[in-house]
Amino acid sequence: MMKLEGALFPWRFRLVVGLLGIMVAAIAWRIIDLQVVDRAFLKGQGDARSVRHIPIPAHRGLITDRNGEPLAVSTPVTTLWANAKEMQTAKEKWPALAAALGQDPKALAERLEAQANKEFIYLVRGLTPEQGQAVLDLKVPGVYGIEEFRRFYPAGEVTAHMVGFTDIDDHGREGVELAYDEWLAGVPGKRQVIKDRRGRLIKDVQVTKNAKAGKPLALSIDLRLQYLANRELRNAIIENGAKAGSLVIMDVKTGEILAMVNQPTYNPNNRRNLQPAMMRNRAMIDVFEPGSTMKAISMSAAIETGRWKPTDTVEVYPGTLQIGKYTIKDVSKSEGPVLDLTGILINSSNVGMSKVAFDIGGETIFRLAQKVGLGQDTGLGFPGERVGNLPNYREWRKAETATLSYGYGISVTAIQLVHAFSALANNGRLAPLTLIKTDKAPQTTQVLPEAVAKTMQTMLQQVIEAPRGVFRAQVPAYHVGGKSGTARKTSVGTKGYAENSYRSLFAGFGPMNDPRYAIVVVIDEPTKAGYFGGLVSAPVFSKVMSGTLRLMNITPDNLPATQQANAAPVVPLKANGGRG
Repeated sequence: MMKLEGALFPWRFRLVVGLLGIMVAAIAWRIIDLQVVDRAFLKGQGDARSVRHIPIPAHRGLITDRNGEPLAVSTPVTTLWANAKEMQTAKEKWPALAAALGQDPKALAERLEAQANKEFIYLVRGLTPEQGQAVLDLKVPGVYGIEEFRRFYPAGEVTAHMVGFTDIDDHGREGVELAYDEWLAGVPGKRQVIKDRRGRLIKDVQVTKNAKAGKPLALSIDLRLQYLANRELRNAIIENGAKAGSLVIMDVKTGEILAMVNQPTYNPNNRRNLQPAMMRNRAMIDVFEPGSTMKAISMSAAIETGRWKPTDTVEVYPGTLQIGKYTIKDVSKSEGPVLDLTGILINSSNVGMSKVAFDIGGETIFRLAQKVGLGQDTGLGFPGERVGNLPNYREWRKAETATLSYGYGISVTAIQLVHAFSALANNGRLAPLTLIKTDKAPQTTQVLPEAVAKTMQTMLQQVIEAPRGVFRAQVPAYHVGGKSGTARKTSVGTKGYAENSYRSLFAGFGPMNDPRYAIVVVIDEPTKAGYFGGLVSAPVFSKVMSGTLRLMNITPDNLPATQQANAAPVVPLKANGGRG
């Protein structure tokens, strides 16, 4: 009888059984370890293959005007994306997809074929939720949707230059949208979901991080004044055949910019045919010589020295003044061979202003111009804003002194010019500029003695109301003050000035019983009815200031007496209405 092999070698049998037992025990322990002790490992491995985190978009903060009117809002949109690799299995549905997307079927097919190995491509971005759902309802394999936000600008072109716009990824690219991007931008959240190996959503698990919306921003502008300014500036550009223009309205007490418009402009909601020139916020970017508007600052410097008072006279005959090889000329004949200081402003006499400047020195004018912000950083932090140029010389010769006194050899922006005039209007106190609505009185700086500022207010009122004044700037029922200016444009690429190329300017404020609003109008290259500031820009100032004072409920300070209510209107003389 044969014996079993295991009986012949009992130690081998026991060894094999023992090894098998150890292996079974090890496997059992591993199972227990994974299922009981170290459960996180298997869970992590499973999650890595199926759990995904989808971003939850956060909408940007609302931008409003000072009265809460929306200027920039975020609206939900649907972005469609595709897994091109997955879509290769359903080519028969591509024509229907192209029709729903409004795309050329052939172009879409070529694109999907060229990117067949990619698992993520954008099909279209920024569809309305209804349009996006209509495409998703086709149930084309590999087509998915993402909820995003798109910026919409209710005021369109009227506030385009100030508000700016965002790009397709909702990041600020121009204007306030760029300057305050961190403030406005929200923080995206996260949502945990389970997807299969094809990327299809199986289960929406939970929100792991809530989206945080961007903070709202209330601008200082008043949308009513913005519409008013935009309309009048646009009409002036058309009527005068001008190339471009800017207009700024400022509250001299608070430093708030109440309106800032430019022409040409653009629609931020539709930028397909956008020209770069249309995007220029000219009020902050374009620099120019202020021309005769500078005489208000130069005259203030003269009176501040104590060497001059408004009744002092200067001989301006014969209307020219020779300084070496340069000849200073008055644009038009003045009312006499001798003018007092107010008469120099009314007649816009370059000769008279130059002689006053020679007496006080160019350094004196420079210091005051610097104090009121000409050629200085405004502190607004607006993207692309220019500082301009306020030259200072080691030795102020007569030529440099004269040209500075009547606004040449210096470059400023419209926003700087309105800031400078605000100091004259606010009794010599300069409030810091702001584009953000403020509810408390700002910290102002006394840059000019109050008595000097009030004297200048009276003189600038006469510049408009005197018989030879800039009558086109008058505002019915209100006393206002201001100064016109006309500046030749420099020639691009060459030295000197271009032929028949001018900027027409007007800077003023009102009402004179308590000046509250300052306005600057800049018309670039008018070609039809003339180019003098008193002829082109003054009427725009009149209409905008009139509308501003009425919209802001300012009590009239120049109503006619009751007994004169039915009297025939007095027609002002037009001798100097177009000078600047």
